[in-house]
Amino acid sequence: MSCCIIHYKYTTIFCNKITLVNTTNTMDSVISYFFNAILVAVIFTLVPITNANEETHYHEFNVQEQAVKRLCKSHTIITVNGQFPGPTLEVRNGDAVIVKVTNKARYNVTIHWHGLRQMQNPWADGPEMVTQCPIMPGNSYTYRFSIQDQEGTLWWHAHSRWLRATVYGALVIHPKLGASYPFPKPKVELPIVLGEWWNRDIISVLRQALFSGAAPNISDALTINGQPGDLIKCSQQGTIKYSVNSGDTVLLRVINAALNQQLFFTVANHKLTVVATDAVYTKPFTTTVIMVGPGQTTDVLLTADQKRGRYYMAARAYATARNAPFDNTTTTAILQYKYATSRPILPTLPAFNDTNTVTAFSNQIKSPGKTDVPLKIDENLFFAVGFGFFNCSPGPRCQGPNNTRFGASMNNVSFVLPTRTSLLQAYTNKIPNIYTLDFPPTPPVKFDYTGNVPRGLWQPVRGTKLYKLKFGANVQIVLQDTSIFSTEDHPVHLHGYHFYVVGQGFGNFKPSRDTSRFNLIDPPQRNTIDVPVGGWAAIRFVADNPGLWLMHCHIDTHLAWGFAMSFIVENGVGPSQTLLPPPADLPRC
Repeated sequence: MSCCIIHYKYTTIFCNKITLVNTTNTMDSVISYFFNAILVAVIFTLVPITNANEETHYHEFNVQEQAVKRLCKSHTIITVNGQFPGPTLEVRNGDAVIVKVTNKARYNVTIHWHGLRQMQNPWADGPEMVTQCPIMPGNSYTYRFSIQDQEGTLWWHAHSRWLRATVYGALVIHPKLGASYPFPKPKVELPIVLGEWWNRDIISVLRQALFSGAAPNISDALTINGQPGDLIKCSQQGTIKYSVNSGDTVLLRVINAALNQQLFFTVANHKLTVVATDAVYTKPFTTTVIMVGPGQTTDVLLTADQKRGRYYMAARAYATARNAPFDNTTTTAILQYKYATSRPILPTLPAFNDTNTVTAFSNQIKSPGKTDVPLKIDENLFFAVGFGFFNCSPGPRCQGPNNTRFGASMNNVSFVLPTRTSLLQAYTNKIPNIYTLDFPPTPPVKFDYTGNVPRGLWQPVRGTKLYKLKFGANVQIVLQDTSIFSTEDHPVHLHGYHFYVVGQGFGNFKPSRDTSRFNLIDPPQRNTIDVPVGGWAAIRFVADNPGLWLMHCHIDTHLAWGFAMSFIVENGVGPSQTLLPPPADLPRC
């Protein structure tokens, strides 16, 4: 795929699939360029820029079906450009990105750029029926956004039902030209995208679960960059292999793209130095294993300082729900020193329920120095999160516990997506009867959240309830796990923001005891926080991004059951604090 970038005065023209014969910066060549672009039906865009070193990247995403073979079986999956995982986008801090998404598949689709702030621009955020109507089969939508003061590892994925099981890829943000990493420049950089594989059509798996009310079938294998690895049947030939020289420093950009599973990750006989999480640099620390929740990213440095050989990278489940089935396979890739031919060495991974290792790892993640964490709180919110059950309707039989349907909620509200229009369009166009603004700031009924919960509190209320924040408000949210059915580690993602994780603990949050222990000096920043199993996490952020932003569990089973809510952040003062207008090609419902 050839591409070109030309700068004319204060405009960048970026094209794909075109090779210019004459790339001189004259008006004639620009006109000639446009003429040729039209002839070959290529979409072009003029984007204002302020720095000649900042570029505008144009990409075409064709969402399409692709036949692949895994686990001894041929299977048709939904992909981007026929690739699984999808293409890695590499940009720099300050760049602009334009992605035309054309839906050639049989399902509606949207794309979410996970972890990007999308300042004033929720129109490019992507969650279906939250910030946009879906891209229907045969239609297109162009996402336009800029990278503002972010660098590191993020990712993109479908945000329509469960299509992100196979529709995902890495988004790597390099420092600006002339800038550098806050650590020694690595010799090799590798995206390591962890995922799950099903032998069945993923939408069929979801439909069966929603019809029956039961938990969905678990995945058939875990994957690294789309491959299960050679410990799994029929997978040896496709096992991912990376070649390095002795002494190389390798930056592993580890992304958990799994639909429903937290994952441990390690490399045999090698130490990992954590340098960033969720595209925010951290105070470096060394470990032998990391835990990455769905949606999270972790950048680690590895030095190829072992004897010449072949070493497995490996990932397996961290699973915390009591008596719940999970995918217990181990996925592998191979780190091989050049000219090594020995059998790969397999690392030891923690037990699937090793919460102590997870806690020790999480407690080491801190910002590199003193942060600007909000100290005076304007909105003090407390969200009780977890499972619930609905009566079997429609019946006559449901396959959840005691003839019920599984549900999930935040503050006893099980989130329901609208069907007529997106929440953002309803908000900006003042369309009535789409949502209400009465999401409760605290649980309607206080109870022993991690103890024995009375049966009268097991069934949440369905609704599309939003919570409004004033621009510039300092917000604190305590996310409290609950024990209805089971406690569980929940990875909670907030769109449009990254936030400070000021505290975490087990049991019920007690303000009189726990607030004084908050880290208000160097807390880490994240966009997705794993709420500890049977515990709580406290986050803080400034509501400085106007628009409508989804908050939800990034275990897609829980999201489908209603574990979500949305914030409306009001406009501030002036253009820089005001929601941008919608693009002309925004999909219609």
